[in-house]
Amino acid sequence: MAAAKAKAEYDRLLNMRSGGTYIPPARLKALQAQITDKTSEEYQRMAWEALKKSINGLINKVNVSNIKHIVPELFNENLVRGRGLFCRSIMKAQAASLPFTPIYAAMAAIVNTKLPQVGELLINRLIIQFRKAFKRNDKSVCHSSTTFIAHLINQQVAHEMLAAQILLLLLHKPTDDSVEIAVGLMKEVGQHIEEMNSQIALAVYDQFRSILHEADIDKRVQYMIEVLFQIRKDKYKDHPAVKEELDLVEEEDQITHRPGLDDQLSTEDGLNIFKFDPEFESNEEAYKKLKAEILGEASGSEDEDEDGSDESSDEEEEDSEEKALEIKDQSNTDLVNLRRSIYLTIMSSGTFEEACHKLMRINLPGGREEELPSMIIECCSQERTFNKFFGLIGERFCKLNRLWQDLFQDMFTKYYETIHRYETNRLRIIAQFFGFLLSSDAIGWHVFHAVKLNEEDTTSSSRIFIKILIEELAQGAGMKTLTERFKADELQPALAGMFPTDDPKNTRFSINFFTAIGMGVLTEGMREWLKNMPKPAPAPLPAARSPTPSSRGRSESIAITRAIHIAAWKRQKLFPLANAEAEWRQSRFSLSVTLTNSASSPQIAFLRLPVTTTPARTT
Repeated sequence: MAAAKAKAEYDRLLNMRSGGTYIPPARLKALQAQITDKTSEEYQRMAWEALKKSINGLINKVNVSNIKHIVPELFNENLVRGRGLFCRSIMKAQAASLPFTPIYAAMAAIVNTKLPQVGELLINRLIIQFRKAFKRNDKSVCHSSTTFIAHLINQQVAHEMLAAQILLLLLHKPTDDSVEIAVGLMKEVGQHIEEMNSQIALAVYDQFRSILHEADIDKRVQYMIEVLFQIRKDKYKDHPAVKEELDLVEEEDQITHRPGLDDQLSTEDGLNIFKFDPEFESNEEAYKKLKAEILGEASGSEDEDEDGSDESSDEEEEDSEEKALEIKDQSNTDLVNLRRSIYLTIMSSGTFEEACHKLMRINLPGGREEELPSMIIECCSQERTFNKFFGLIGERFCKLNRLWQDLFQDMFTKYYETIHRYETNRLRIIAQFFGFLLSSDAIGWHVFHAVKLNEEDTTSSSRIFIKILIEELAQGAGMKTLTERFKADELQPALAGMFPTDDPKNTRFSINFFTAIGMGVLTEGMREWLKNMPKPAPAPLPAARSPTPSSRGRSESIAITRAIHIAAWKRQKLFPLANAEAEWRQSRFSLSVTLTNSASSPQIAFLRLPVTTTPARTT
């Protein structure tokens, strides 16, 4: 009777027209405890909700150090009934934290050895998710899907031909985004493909080479391809297929699925929602037997070792206490967990006030405070367009404490100096984020000291960043206010790099830049300086060079030679017969004059040289 009343009360609370009412946890637990009929829909729904929470919690807790302990707990849950929940939860967690992809792939590989239907469903859903994202040009989903598929291929849950088909699709009609995704996929799966099927690797790298030399792609993407070739040259030493600590499955135990990219696949979406099971008890008993087989194999060796380890446990505890201080985490696991916690807190908040309240309760380790503003900016840049939600979070933190304001100001300098690393859309959103903070006076305008607007110190990315930032300020604060702020005397030292008046070349560059983006009104001061700039003094003429002894000797040689020739010509005119007779006698010889230079003065030296002469005719 009590169970029936509890069931009726529970059903009434679930089906209220208002969508339900708040029930204290103790009362809810008491109501659920009274529902013991396993054949009832209410009991099965409660079991389904508990299964969903448990699977989701275990996936969110997993990391490199505890994966061996999490997987047995995961097998304690009914993964046959909850395989849809498992796949949905692990795909969602992987998309939210890409650095954890190898860990999720290792977990899926272990589950696949015992429950291959779970691994097959996961592969099918990832393939269909990639196909839909590719058709929608959703770059972020394509990137997360291909990354997960790559690591499942590395774990031999899927066959390497799937990677070859995806690469062929991405490189068939190359664009900047498709080539970038293909490069990321090849970085992760390249070593495995080289080992398993080198012909595929050769074909893919030939295609990359032709794209690099022939295709019209962005310089940034060309650089990514060159980096990929360098990674291949280094034999993927920084991108191993499977890290040693995640190599948990024996090769002969692994079951490899071979779905094709174009195959008719089923995602079995009905497994994601609750359905009443008339044979609930028999199915649960069947899974208990399967679980006993799975966990019995996994824990058999552990039970054998327990007896022998009891005797030495006291000594090991003492040794471990002494060595505890010597252990140092070199894998940055704490940092990754911190960033993941910040990310999940932000993305799970409904309003910016809720997000700020939750973020303030996160215990940040000493020296890691800059991770909070960094993650806020990174989360913002991952959106398709600028979301004011993130700007309001940043503004609230800046106005809460001077520490956060200083950190966000440091972030402006850091992101401006490294803005060339970001794609155009992320660059635009980051500029809009800082424009929002500046227009709301959340951070000081002296951050512009980092901007040096000239040809040498800017890149195309930094100029786009400045353009979008100034446009956001003009839109947020108004053009009149913006002009007045830039003319304020206290800001002039910080703005000296953006509005330079030290070099005419830099000044003209800045004027042309602001005029080109429609902000010519900001250049009035520079134009006035350029107009009143004193004209440069004319360059002095080069001094006349005094003749050197060698040049003076050469000119004297020419003059003497001319004088001798003129005298000979005159004599020939006056005495033609005598000259002819003399020349005949003096046949085959001639006179040549050269000048020899000495320290004092030039001298004339006569040298007799053989020549051929013709005697003059006499009449």
